[in-house]
This record gives sequence, C-alpha cells and structure tokens, in this order.
Amino acid sequence: MNPETTLTPAVETSSRRRPGWAALLAGVAVISIAVGGTAIATNSSGEAQADPAAAAGKRSDRNEGFVTTSDGVDIFYRDWGPRDGRPVIFSHGWPLNSDSWESQMMHLADNGYRVIAHDRRGHGRSSQTWEGNDMNHYADDLATVIKKLKLRNATLVGFSTGGGEVARYVGRHGTDRIAQIALVGAVTPLMLKTPDNPNGVPIDVFDGLREGSLADRSQLYRDLADGPFFGANRRNTEVSQGMKDTFWLQSMQAGHKAAYDSIKAFSETDLTEDLTRFDVPTLIIHGGDDQVVPIENSAKEAHKIVADSTLKVYPDGPHGITDTHKQQLNNDLLTFVNSL
Repeated sequence: MNPETTLTPAVETSSRRRPGWAALLAGVAVISIAVGGTAIATNSSGEAQADPAAAAGKRSDRNEGFVTTSDGVDIFYRDWGPRDGRPVIFSHGWPLNSDSWESQMMHLADNGYRVIAHDRRGHGRSSQTWEGNDMNHYADDLATVIKKLKLRNATLVGFSTGGGEVARYVGRHGTDRIAQIALVGAVTPLMLKTPDNPNGVPIDVFDGLREGSLADRSQLYRDLADGPFFGANRRNTEVSQGMKDTFWLQSMQAGHKAAYDSIKAFSETDLTEDLTRFDVPTLIIHGGDDQVVPIENSAKEAHKIVADSTLKVYPDGPHGITDTHKQQLNNDLLTFVNSL
C-alpha cells in the first residue's frame, strides 16, 4: 500500500529584498549572449567538442563527453562528483537541457554522489535530430548513457518530459541497473484528454503550443517563463529575471524540429503500462499549483499505479519547482537517495 501523501511547506520563490550579490554585480558590464553557433553564457566552445575518450563513453578530465547511439546520434552528458559515488542520473524537461539540473547535481555531488545528466536528442549540445524524437528513442538513448558509462545501482530522476523518459526506460529496459526512481513534476501516466482519460488536458492546449512554436517559438518560450512555468502569473509571486532568461536560453538551444516533435511525445504517450513495471522505491514530487502538468491527472494517478511509491506535494508549487523550490527539492532528493 502506498504511503500517505505528504504535504511539505512551500519555499518562497524569491525575496522582495535585492540580494547583496545583485548590488555587487550592478556595476559589471553585461556581456551580450548570442545563440546559434557561438558558445553561450558560461559554456566554452570546447565543452561541446567530443574527444576520443568522451566519444567512447568514458569520463574525460572535464567531467563531460558524448556517447553515440545505435542510430548515430551523439548524446552529450555531464558527469560530476566522486567516481566511486553511487550514481544518480537526471533526465530533463521540455525544451530544456541538462543545465536545468545544475542545482540538484551540485548538491548531491557535494554529498558524495556521482551525478550524471544528458541533453536529450535534439536538445542542448546533443545532435540535432530530424527523426526519432519520441519516448522510445528517448528511453533507448538513456539506456545507452547508462550502459556506456557502466552505471549500476543508480537512482533515476526525471522532471516533466524527463519523467516520461524514465518511465519508458523502465518499460523497455527494466530495473536491473536501477535502485530507486524519483519523478518530479512528471508527465506520467498520460497528459492528453482521451475517452479513457477524461480528466486529461485537451488537445487544443497542445495544438496551441505547436502553433506558437511555428509562429514564433522564441516568444512562446518567453511567454511560458513569464506565465505558468514558474507560476509568475500568480498574484504575489516573484520570479527573478535570471530564472526566466535561463529558461528561454536553454529552450532556444533545442532544435526547432526536435522541440516541436517533443510536444506530441510528452502529451500523447501513454505511460500507464510502463509505471506498472516499477519495482523499486519511487518518490513522486509535484507542485500543488502546477499549471503545466496538473497534479490531479499526473502525480496522483502515478501514485495509485506505482505500488512502492511516496507522493510529496509542494503546496502552491508551480511546474518549475527544480528552480522555484530548489533547496527544498535538493533536501528531499538527498534524503531519498540516502535512504538506500
């Protein structure tokens, strides 16, 4: 029987008082950021280059590299923390990349865990794919990362679309190498409203995302960041400009076709059967005010399906709790991985 749902206090998204570091940075000249071919923000152009060791799936001295899938797609990964630490593997949301996990990765690595996150095909520094932008390929790419890095006894953590990727991985590859699973704001079991899923999200919502993507995807991503993703459209909620800018920046690094196709992947893939194959301890964390992946038809349903699961709700939490509630999430993930 599933443990009782746990309600944990929400953490403020930001403070009205300007932090001290902001004042220190006020006099620093702003460096313009270019997207497309040029290295972005703190990433050097060398970060996206695969050396022979990285291409072979080995750790490089930069703690990053590439693995190549069976259909020739190069998947970028970052690999932080002690080499002998138990692995924790992160799968990101749409249309972001592995940078979105940096806070959680830092926290767990500082506490002795080896943390790995990859850029999904077509996203970030991975190959710009025209085909194969679906949950089956996402799951098989994750399996390639796990096998080539020889990871075992790992904890899988998936956010949003990444939660679907993790579920499909279990459905296709089992849990032989997996000890625990955490689903954070995940799209499981099925987002789309259908006759068998009457409480799902209407297709018109996803058609709107597709239309916005084709018309002006840069503005679409800004609207998501300024609105429902971080809950910035809620009264008395403050979301920093930096948080919103980072969302937009990562989103624009995704390939247009890959990001477009992924809307169908995360909204229409039924992951119910995959969830029934979960046979390891599972932590399900979700924002109580998630406007992107509503909790009633996602986390609460997944909790019913996964036998050995615990549901933890962040009251008033939006979809992007990896940022708005990052310290709370960091602590909850550390407690979970320490429980083995």
